[in-house]
Amino acid sequence: MRIGELARRTGVSERSLRYYEQQGLLVSERTGGGHREYAERAVDRVILIQELFAAGLHSHKIAELLPCMRDPDGAPNERATPELVTELTAERDRIDRMIADLTRSRAVLDEVITTAAREL
Repeated sequence: MRIGELARRTGVSERSLRYYEQQGLLVSERTGGGHREYAERAVDRVILIQELFAAGLHSHKIAELLPCMRDPDGAPNERATPELVTELTAERDRIDRMIADLTRSRAVLDEVITTAAREL
């Protein structure tokens, strides 16, 4: 499929797909006319990349992890190593800290909202 179709099917911009390719996260073949051509499995790969970005991982970390993960479900494949588990555990711990920080921020906002609402 061409880049436009992949963009439509995944909801990811063509610009982002080109970036993913530049970062080594996504691969395409080139047609004789120089157009990018993606395999069907690229849909699952792009969705997985989006999920990893949403979790707060950077493109360099994603590039390290992708070879150890299956595209359809993100589960580890036969190339997964104990180092992968260590790295993913560290990322999960970082996300847990972010969630705790956001929860505290929300609690502060809730207090301000409650106080302000009483004065209306």
